[in-house]
Amino acid sequence: MITDKVFLEIFNNRIQAAVEEMANVVLRTGFTAFVKETGDFGTYLLSPAGETFGSPLDTGYNLSLGIPAATAINAIKDWQEGDIVICNDPYSTGGMVTHLPDLHLIKPYFHEGRIIAFGLCFVHSSDVGGKVPGSVSPTAYDIHMEGIRIAPVKLYEAGRLNGQVLRLLLDNSRIPEQNQGDLNALMAALNRGEVRLKELIRRYGAEQVEQGIENLLEYAELKARTIIEEIPDGSYDFWDYLEKGPGGYPIRLRCRMTISGSDIHLDFTGTDPQVRASFNIPTHNQQGHYMLVPALIRYFRTFDPTIPWNSGMVRMVSNYAPPASLLNPQVNAAVGARAATFIRVMDVITGALSQAQVNKVPAAGAGQACIVMMAMTDPADGKSKVGVIQPICGGSGARPMKDGIDGMDFAVGHLRNIPAETVEAEMPILIEQYGLRKDSAGAGRFRGGSGIDLRVRILSPDTVMTARNMERMEFQPWGRVGGGVGEHGEAILNEGRAGERSLGRIDELLLQPGDTVTFLSQGGGGYGDPYEREPKLVLEDVLKGLLSAGQAREGYGVEIAGNTVDEAATSLLRSGTAGSREAFSFGEARETFEALWADEMQLAVINALSQYPLALRDYLKRQTMAEVEKLTRTGEAVTPQAVPEVMEQLRRAIGLR
Repeated sequence: MITDKVFLEIFNNRIQAAVEEMANVVLRTGFTAFVKETGDFGTYLLSPAGETFGSPLDTGYNLSLGIPAATAINAIKDWQEGDIVICNDPYSTGGMVTHLPDLHLIKPYFHEGRIIAFGLCFVHSSDVGGKVPGSVSPTAYDIHMEGIRIAPVKLYEAGRLNGQVLRLLLDNSRIPEQNQGDLNALMAALNRGEVRLKELIRRYGAEQVEQGIENLLEYAELKARTIIEEIPDGSYDFWDYLEKGPGGYPIRLRCRMTISGSDIHLDFTGTDPQVRASFNIPTHNQQGHYMLVPALIRYFRTFDPTIPWNSGMVRMVSNYAPPASLLNPQVNAAVGARAATFIRVMDVITGALSQAQVNKVPAAGAGQACIVMMAMTDPADGKSKVGVIQPICGGSGARPMKDGIDGMDFAVGHLRNIPAETVEAEMPILIEQYGLRKDSAGAGRFRGGSGIDLRVRILSPDTVMTARNMERMEFQPWGRVGGGVGEHGEAILNEGRAGERSLGRIDELLLQPGDTVTFLSQGGGGYGDPYEREPKLVLEDVLKGLLSAGQAREGYGVEIAGNTVDEAATSLLRSGTAGSREAFSFGEARETFEALWADEMQLAVINALSQYPLALRDYLKRQTMAEVEKLTRTGEAVTPQAVPEVMEQLRRAIGLR
């Protein structure tokens, strides 16, 4: 029970300072660019039960509230002072880890023989083995293709290094020296967290610290519940897609969000089965799982910036994902590209929230965090190099009262760009272009954020490029309340030269000296009627190079003459035009797909698949959708009620048992 709010505020600030200091240790001492530049790492303080009571807001990955750490903690039966446990396996850690590149370290913090708290850190390693450099391939179809797996095991036991465990990890990586450097940075952060916690115990006493931890969690829960109570009770359905799953069909994520008083339930029934690709998220149906709730915790924090940043914020969130579905796969499903799915989950929850709170939630952002990696032998020194070139995001969705943010989506706002000079100093490449993409933002009274335009020139023979999490290449970021869709993404080989071609999604691409790859990322969706946007703001975007004069005319009804607005022509363009007020604008590609595959049809497929063994579901989904489309082209209408029979006929025709 919270009794002393003055102490609690002081205690919260001290905890926040401790985790930020831990994060800065990793940032300043990490080895790989993905850590020291991009900031894909996390530092946390956990209660003895495994709840996050301290998480940084300003440094590193800040969306891990709801980490289910209890399984990993309980896997060690004999915790001792000086122990440090390492793990990266999603299936033995109960959903704490969600893909193999995230190397986690856990350290117990003791006082007088009992554990007061745990320190938890992770880095996204730039390579842990597997079939491609960087270890993440969208086409990997089981986890064994994605790198080395480590169940919770002591890297340090009572302060003594287990060199065999370390050697096993490093021998299975393409970048052993960098991985060891990153692990050293994590251990330094854990030690720093231990120092700060012991200082608190000396200042306040162990009992008050333990009570303070629980009170912090309770206080965050109380404040979050207050926000939820302002959302109208009811159930709100929304769905969105990953594109081009196995067989070329979109992968759907569907959620029914139910608000009841101060509780939220997320029901993902209707989400597609797990896929024979690496988009699965192993949540293990842990309640308030950190891959499912980021849209909610950001909503809470937006409306109450004073709420403590800890897992108390998700204690009132329950969730259900059907077994063997995309969000609750069975053991050994591939999970490397799960970030693409996690980002789309955020869009789905945002879409559901926007129905409950019509004027408080933004449009969809770019919807991707494309991590471009390269591996090559540097001609200058003969050394093999593997590294991240850039996390390519895109514009955020427009807000109900403000434009979207250019070049960065809310969903992945923790990622930082890597300076071109740093990339070129570490890798034999040239960054020829890096800026904002013209005409990419969704039109609206408030426009979406602009996407990114990046072109990379290759300088080394036989360079291998991978680019995971490329999404919204067809289905555009959706607009809100009359706002237009953002532009979809593109990737182009040798743009403007002989042999130019569209690459679509990149899995593994072999490049030679002189080749260029251009990435054009998505703009965010717009919010509100574009014809209500002030013409002077449209002009500013034209003068900045974010908008062409043609798009100003077509999208906003604004005529630009030189460096000014042609008021008379603009008035004529806008006259007599009633703007759209549709809740969502999804764009032509999605609307065309859903003309056949409406919600009822897709639910019929999912329900029919549940009658078959898991090994058949992904295959039967592809075959059934192909057969339905074939029948439709011949003029035969297939109803949802007919889907089970179509599926059963396919099963019998190919002799599947």
